[in-house]
Amino acid sequence: MWPVLESNPNRHTPPCQILRFPKVVNWKPHKERQTNPWFFPIVALNHKQLMRFTLMAPNTVTGGMENVVDSLLKLIGIGRAIAKKLSECGAETIALSRTQADLDSLKAENSNIHTVQCDLGDWDSTRKVIESLGRIDLLVNNAGVSRLDTFLNFKKEDLDFVYDINIKAVINVSQVVAKGMVERGNGGAVVNISSTASTRALTDHIAYCSSKAAVDMITKIMALELGPHKIRVNSVNPTVTWTDMAQYAWSDPAKSGPMLAKIPMGKFVEVEDVVNSVLFLLSDKSAITNGAHMVLDGGLSVA
Repeated sequence: MWPVLESNPNRHTPPCQILRFPKVVNWKPHKERQTNPWFFPIVALNHKQLMRFTLMAPNTVTGGMENVVDSLLKLIGIGRAIAKKLSECGAETIALSRTQADLDSLKAENSNIHTVQCDLGDWDSTRKVIESLGRIDLLVNNAGVSRLDTFLNFKKEDLDFVYDINIKAVINVSQVVAKGMVERGNGGAVVNISSTASTRALTDHIAYCSSKAAVDMITKIMALELGPHKIRVNSVNPTVTWTDMAQYAWSDPAKSGPMLAKIPMGKFVEVEDVVNSVLFLLSDKSAITNGAHMVLDGGLSVA
Protein backbone atom coordinates (compact mmCIF):
# COMPACT_ATOMS: atom_id res chain seq x y z
CA MET A 1 0.00 0.00 0.00
CA TRP A 2 1.36 3.37 -0.97
CA PRO A 3 1.87 5.88 1.84
CA VAL A 4 0.11 9.21 1.63
CA LEU A 5 2.20 11.68 -0.36
CA GLU A 6 1.71 14.86 1.60
CA SER A 7 2.06 18.22 -0.12
CA ASN A 8 4.68 20.62 1.20
CA PRO A 9 3.12 24.12 1.40
CA ASN A 10 6.56 25.70 0.98
CA ARG A 11 7.15 24.19 -2.44
CA HIS A 12 6.58 26.18 -5.61
CA THR A 13 5.14 23.17 -7.40
CA PRO A 14 1.39 22.54 -7.06
CA PRO A 15 0.32 20.13 -4.31
CA CYS A 16 0.14 16.60 -5.65
CA GLN A 17 -1.28 14.39 -2.92
CA ILE A 18 -2.60 11.79 -5.32
CA LEU A 19 -3.58 9.20 -2.76
CA ARG A 20 -6.59 9.12 -0.45
CA PHE A 21 -8.27 12.26 -1.68
CA PRO A 22 -11.97 12.90 -1.08
CA LYS A 23 -14.16 11.61 -3.87
CA VAL A 24 -15.44 14.06 -6.45
CA VAL A 25 -19.21 13.87 -6.62
CA ASN A 26 -21.82 15.01 -9.11
CA TRP A 27 -19.34 15.05 -12.00
CA LYS A 28 -20.83 16.02 -15.34
CA PRO A 29 -19.14 16.09 -18.76
CA HIS A 30 -18.37 19.53 -20.15
CA LYS A 31 -21.30 20.63 -22.32
CA GLU A 32 -18.97 21.21 -25.28
CA ARG A 33 -17.05 17.94 -24.94
CA GLN A 34 -16.32 16.36 -28.31
CA THR A 35 -16.52 12.66 -29.02
CA ASN A 36 -13.60 11.36 -30.81
CA PRO A 37 -9.83 7.71 -30.17
CA TRP A 38 -7.03 7.09 -27.76
CA PHE A 39 -7.37 9.55 -24.97
CA PHE A 40 -7.53 8.86 -21.28
CA PRO A 41 -7.84 11.93 -18.99
CA ILE A 42 -7.71 11.44 -15.26
CA VAL A 43 -9.12 13.98 -12.87
CA ALA A 44 -8.17 14.08 -9.19
CA LEU A 45 -8.95 16.22 -6.16
CA ASN A 46 -6.90 16.87 -3.07
CA HIS A 47 -7.43 18.92 0.05
CA LYS A 48 -6.12 22.16 -1.49
CA GLN A 49 -7.12 22.35 -5.13
CA LEU A 50 -8.58 20.50 -8.09
CA MET A 51 -6.01 18.31 -9.82
CA ARG A 52 -6.57 16.87 -13.26
CA PHE A 53 -4.49 14.08 -14.72
CA THR A 54 -4.65 13.34 -18.43
CA LEU A 55 -3.68 9.92 -19.67
CA MET A 56 -3.53 8.99 -23.34
CA ALA A 57 -4.19 5.29 -23.84
CA PRO A 58 -2.77 2.98 -26.52
CA ASN A 59 -5.21 1.22 -28.80
CA THR A 60 -3.62 -0.76 -31.59
CA VAL A 61 -0.46 -2.66 -32.37
CA THR A 62 -0.46 -4.10 -35.86
CA GLY A 63 1.91 -5.28 -38.54
CA GLY A 64 1.82 -9.07 -38.62
CA MET A 65 0.47 -9.30 -35.07
CA GLU A 66 -3.29 -9.38 -35.60
CA ASN A 67 -3.84 -11.74 -32.66
CA VAL A 68 -2.29 -9.22 -30.31
CA VAL A 69 -4.72 -6.47 -31.25
CA ASP A 70 -7.69 -7.92 -29.38
CA SER A 71 -5.82 -7.90 -26.08
CA LEU A 72 -4.53 -4.36 -26.37
CA LEU A 73 -7.83 -3.00 -27.59
CA LYS A 74 -9.35 -4.00 -24.26
CA LEU A 75 -7.24 -1.30 -22.59
CA ILE A 76 -5.56 -3.89 -20.39
CA GLY A 77 -2.11 -2.37 -20.44
CA ILE A 78 -0.23 0.32 -18.61
CA GLY A 79 -2.75 3.09 -19.28
CA ARG A 80 -5.63 1.07 -17.92
CA ALA A 81 -3.63 0.19 -14.81
CA ILE A 82 -2.72 3.83 -14.15
CA ALA A 83 -6.34 4.91 -14.54
CA LYS A 84 -7.61 2.24 -12.18
CA LYS A 85 -4.92 2.92 -9.59
CA LEU A 86 -5.60 6.64 -9.50
CA SER A 87 -9.33 6.01 -9.23
CA GLU A 88 -8.78 3.51 -6.42
CA CYS A 89 -6.73 6.16 -4.62
CA GLY A 90 -9.65 8.57 -4.78
CA ALA A 91 -8.95 10.45 -8.00
CA GLU A 92 -11.85 11.13 -10.32
CA THR A 93 -11.00 9.40 -13.59
CA ILE A 94 -12.29 10.10 -17.09
CA ALA A 95 -11.29 7.49 -19.66
CA LEU A 96 -11.44 8.20 -23.39
CA SER A 97 -10.84 5.62 -26.10
CA ARG A 98 -11.81 4.94 -29.69
CA THR A 99 -13.56 1.69 -28.81
CA GLN A 100 -16.77 1.93 -26.81
CA ALA A 101 -16.70 -1.76 -25.86
CA ASP A 102 -13.35 -1.27 -24.15
CA LEU A 103 -14.64 1.76 -22.29
CA ASP A 104 -17.69 -0.21 -21.22
CA SER A 105 -15.52 -3.02 -19.83
CA LEU A 106 -13.42 -0.51 -17.90
CA LYS A 107 -16.57 1.11 -16.54
CA ALA A 108 -17.82 -2.32 -15.47
CA GLU A 109 -14.62 -2.88 -13.50
CA ASN A 110 -14.70 0.55 -11.87
CA SER A 111 -17.98 2.46 -11.95
CA ASN A 112 -16.26 5.60 -10.66
CA ILE A 113 -14.41 6.01 -13.96
CA HIS A 114 -16.20 8.23 -16.49
CA THR A 115 -15.81 7.19 -20.13
CA VAL A 116 -15.81 9.19 -23.39
CA GLN A 117 -14.75 8.31 -26.94
CA CYS A 118 -11.90 10.25 -28.65
CA ASP A 119 -9.26 10.00 -31.46
CA LEU A 120 -5.70 11.24 -30.92
CA GLY A 121 -4.92 10.72 -34.58
CA ASP A 122 -7.07 13.75 -35.46
CA TRP A 123 -5.05 16.86 -34.52
CA ASP A 124 -7.87 19.44 -34.58
CA SER A 125 -10.52 17.28 -32.95
CA THR A 126 -8.11 16.26 -30.21
CA ARG A 127 -7.39 19.90 -29.37
CA LYS A 128 -11.11 20.57 -29.03
CA VAL A 129 -11.48 17.60 -26.71
CA ILE A 130 -8.58 18.67 -24.51
CA GLU A 131 -9.81 22.25 -24.36
CA SER A 132 -13.28 21.03 -23.35
CA LEU A 133 -11.84 19.27 -20.30
CA GLY A 134 -11.01 22.51 -18.53
CA ARG A 135 -8.24 22.73 -15.96
CA ILE A 136 -5.51 20.10 -16.12
CA ASP A 137 -2.59 20.29 -13.69
CA LEU A 138 -0.98 16.89 -14.18
CA LEU A 139 -0.59 15.06 -17.49
CA VAL A 140 0.45 11.52 -18.44
CA ASN A 141 1.08 10.93 -22.15
CA ASN A 142 0.69 7.18 -22.50
CA ALA A 143 -0.31 6.75 -26.16
CA GLY A 144 1.76 4.20 -28.02
CA VAL A 145 1.24 2.17 -31.20
CA SER A 146 3.53 0.23 -33.51
CA ARG A 147 3.72 -1.31 -36.94
CA LEU A 148 6.54 -3.67 -37.78
CA ASP A 149 8.46 -4.16 -41.00
CA THR A 150 12.02 -4.02 -42.26
CA PHE A 151 13.62 -0.65 -42.94
CA LEU A 152 13.68 -1.29 -46.70
CA ASN A 153 9.99 -2.22 -46.86
CA PHE A 154 8.43 0.21 -44.38
CA LYS A 155 5.46 2.07 -45.91
CA LYS A 156 4.64 5.76 -45.60
CA GLU A 157 1.13 5.11 -44.28
CA ASP A 158 2.52 2.94 -41.50
CA LEU A 159 5.09 5.58 -40.59
CA ASP A 160 2.38 8.25 -40.52
CA PHE A 161 0.20 6.06 -38.30
CA VAL A 162 2.93 5.54 -35.70
CA TYR A 163 4.21 9.11 -35.75
CA ASP A 164 0.71 10.62 -35.54
CA ILE A 165 0.06 8.84 -32.24
CA ASN A 166 3.49 8.40 -30.68
CA ILE A 167 4.90 11.84 -31.52
CA LYS A 168 2.36 14.34 -32.81
CA ALA A 169 -0.30 13.48 -30.23
CA VAL A 170 2.18 13.98 -27.39
CA ILE A 171 3.06 17.44 -28.69
CA ASN A 172 -0.56 18.32 -29.48
CA VAL A 173 -2.04 17.37 -26.11
CA SER A 174 0.91 18.75 -24.16
CA GLN A 175 0.67 22.11 -25.92
CA VAL A 176 -2.95 22.60 -24.92
CA VAL A 177 -2.40 21.44 -21.36
CA ALA A 178 0.84 23.38 -20.86
CA LYS A 179 -0.67 26.62 -22.13
CA GLY A 180 -3.34 26.32 -19.45
CA MET A 181 -0.70 25.62 -16.81
CA VAL A 182 1.32 28.66 -17.86
CA GLU A 183 -1.74 30.93 -17.87
CA ARG A 184 -2.72 29.86 -14.34
CA GLY A 185 0.82 30.22 -13.05
CA ASN A 186 0.55 27.35 -10.58
CA GLY A 187 2.94 24.98 -12.30
CA GLY A 188 2.23 21.32 -12.99
CA ALA A 189 3.76 17.98 -13.92
CA VAL A 190 3.90 15.95 -17.13
CA VAL A 191 4.98 12.31 -17.48
CA ASN A 192 5.62 10.89 -20.96
CA ILE A 193 5.60 7.10 -21.27
CA SER A 194 8.60 6.28 -23.44
CA SER A 195 10.57 3.03 -23.76
CA THR A 196 14.06 1.59 -23.58
CA ALA A 197 13.54 1.18 -27.33
CA SER A 198 14.35 4.89 -27.56
CA THR A 199 18.04 4.03 -27.16
CA ARG A 200 18.23 0.41 -28.40
CA ALA A 201 17.96 -0.53 -32.07
CA LEU A 202 15.48 -3.34 -32.73
CA THR A 203 15.01 -5.13 -36.03
CA ASP A 204 11.72 -4.22 -37.80
CA HIS A 205 11.11 -1.38 -35.31
CA ILE A 206 12.23 1.62 -37.38
CA ALA A 207 9.03 3.56 -36.65
CA TYR A 208 8.59 2.57 -33.01
CA CYS A 209 12.20 3.05 -31.90
CA SER A 210 12.56 6.38 -33.67
CA SER A 211 9.23 7.59 -32.28
CA LYS A 212 10.28 6.80 -28.71
CA ALA A 213 13.63 8.51 -29.26
CA ALA A 214 11.58 11.53 -30.31
CA VAL A 215 9.51 11.28 -27.12
CA ASP A 216 12.70 11.42 -25.05
CA MET A 217 13.85 14.59 -26.82
CA ILE A 218 10.36 16.10 -26.59
CA THR A 219 10.56 15.46 -22.85
CA LYS A 220 13.89 17.29 -22.58
CA ILE A 221 12.78 20.29 -24.63
CA MET A 222 9.51 20.58 -22.72
CA ALA A 223 11.43 20.41 -19.43
CA LEU A 224 13.81 23.13 -20.64
CA GLU A 225 11.12 25.51 -21.89
CA LEU A 226 8.43 24.85 -19.26
CA GLY A 227 10.70 24.61 -16.22
CA PRO A 228 10.71 28.40 -15.71
CA HIS A 229 6.91 28.16 -15.40
CA LYS A 230 7.24 25.61 -12.55
CA ILE A 231 6.13 22.79 -14.85
CA ARG A 232 8.11 19.55 -14.51
CA VAL A 233 8.37 17.15 -17.45
CA ASN A 234 9.86 13.64 -17.16
CA SER A 235 9.56 10.28 -18.88
CA VAL A 236 9.28 6.67 -17.77
CA ASN A 237 11.22 4.26 -20.01
CA PRO A 238 10.32 0.61 -19.36
CA THR A 239 11.60 -2.41 -21.21
CA VAL A 240 9.20 -5.31 -21.89
CA THR A 241 6.33 -4.78 -19.44
CA TRP A 242 4.35 -7.84 -18.38
CA THR A 243 0.95 -6.84 -19.76
CA ASP A 244 -1.41 -9.34 -21.36
CA MET A 245 0.02 -8.35 -24.74
CA ALA A 246 3.58 -8.98 -23.56
CA GLN A 247 2.62 -12.34 -22.09
CA TYR A 248 1.21 -13.33 -25.46
CA ALA A 249 4.38 -12.22 -27.25
CA TRP A 250 6.97 -13.46 -24.72
CA SER A 251 5.42 -16.51 -23.07
CA ASP A 252 7.54 -18.89 -25.18
CA PRO A 253 10.72 -19.64 -23.16
CA ALA A 254 12.65 -19.99 -26.41
CA LYS A 255 11.98 -16.31 -27.08
CA SER A 256 11.91 -14.87 -23.56
CA GLY A 257 14.93 -16.83 -22.31
CA PRO A 258 17.61 -15.00 -24.31
CA MET A 259 16.03 -11.64 -23.45
CA LEU A 260 15.81 -12.40 -19.73
CA ALA A 261 19.42 -13.57 -19.78
CA LYS A 262 20.45 -10.03 -20.75
CA ILE A 263 18.62 -8.50 -17.75
CA PRO A 264 20.71 -8.64 -14.54
CA MET A 265 17.59 -8.95 -12.38
CA GLY A 266 16.33 -11.77 -14.61
CA LYS A 267 12.75 -10.58 -14.99
CA PHE A 268 10.55 -8.30 -17.05
CA VAL A 269 8.95 -5.11 -15.77
CA GLU A 270 5.64 -5.50 -13.94
CA VAL A 271 2.80 -3.10 -14.72
CA GLU A 272 2.83 -2.04 -11.07
CA ASP A 273 6.46 -0.92 -11.45
CA VAL A 274 5.42 1.53 -14.16
CA VAL A 275 2.36 2.72 -12.26
CA ASN A 276 4.39 3.40 -9.11
CA SER A 277 6.99 5.34 -11.09
CA VAL A 278 4.32 7.48 -12.73
CA LEU A 279 2.73 8.23 -9.35
CA PHE A 280 6.11 9.28 -7.98
CA LEU A 281 6.83 11.63 -10.89
CA LEU A 282 3.38 13.20 -10.60
CA SER A 283 3.78 13.70 -6.88
CA ASP A 284 5.39 16.39 -4.76
CA LYS A 285 8.05 13.83 -3.78
CA SER A 286 9.76 14.43 -7.13
CA ALA A 287 9.48 18.22 -6.97
CA ILE A 288 13.08 18.82 -8.13
CA THR A 289 13.06 16.13 -10.85
CA ASN A 290 12.80 17.68 -14.32
CA GLY A 291 13.93 16.46 -17.74
CA ALA A 292 14.77 12.98 -16.40
CA HIS A 293 14.23 9.59 -18.03
CA MET A 294 13.34 6.98 -15.40
CA VAL A 295 14.65 3.74 -16.89
CA LEU A 296 12.80 0.60 -15.77
CA ASP A 297 14.72 -2.34 -17.19
CA GLY A 298 16.16 -4.43 -14.36
CA GLY A 299 19.66 -3.32 -15.36
CA LEU A 300 19.41 -4.17 -19.07
CA SER A 301 20.91 -0.84 -20.10
CA VAL A 302 24.08 -1.42 -18.08
CA ALA A 303 24.58 -5.09 -18.90
